[in-house]
Amino acid sequence: MAKTPDGESGAAASLIGAAREAGRRGPPPVHLWNPPFCGDIDIRIARDGTWFYLGTPIGRPELVALFSSILWREGDDHFLVTPVEKVRIRVDDAPFVAVDFTREGETLVFLSNVGERIAAGPDHPIRVERDATTGEPAPYVLIRRDLWALIDRKSFYRLVDEGGVEGEDFGVRSGGRFFAIAPAEGL
Repeated sequence: MAKTPDGESGAAASLIGAAREAGRRGPPPVHLWNPPFCGDIDIRIARDGTWFYLGTPIGRPELVALFSSILWREGDDHFLVTPVEKVRIRVDDAPFVAVDFTREGETLVFLSNVGERIAAGPDHPIRVERDATTGEPAPYVLIRRDLWALIDRKSFYRLVDEGGVEGEDFGVRSGGRFFAIAPAEGL
C-alpha cells in the first residue's frame, strides 16, 4: 500500500494527495466537483474542532487544514471531496470552531481553528441556536458553502460584551447587519 510523505496509507493517502494537488492552484474548487460517492471513511470532527482518523486525533495542523479545504456538505452529511472521489465523514456539531475575533471598523472578523479569517456580515451571518431542554445558547458563524463554525465560549462572552439592543432583540452588528443573540425582553 502506498504511503504519503506524512506516513498515511490507503484512503487517507489518496485524499491527501488529491487535496495537495488541488491546493497548489489556489483554494480547491470543491463546488465544481461531482465525483462518485466512495463510501464512509473513519474521520470524525469533534465538537471542539479536533479531527480524528481511526479514533486517533490528527496531530498535524497542516493536515487538518488540508482536509478542511476539501470539506463539502450535502444536507446533514459532510464529505471530503476530490475530483475523483467523495467520502463521508462524521461531524459531531459544526466542522469548524471560531476561536477568536477582532473588530475591524464596523466588522467582526473571526478566526477559525484552521486559520481562516471570516468577516461576519450578509455573506457570513451569525446565528444562535438554543438547546430545547437546557436553553443553553450555541452560537455559529458561516464559514463557506453551508459549513459553519461553532463560536467558542470565550469568544461568545466577548461577543455579548459587544452587543446592544435593537428593536426587540439583543445582538451584535457586523458588516452592516444586525445579528440577534437573544430576545431583549427580560435582559
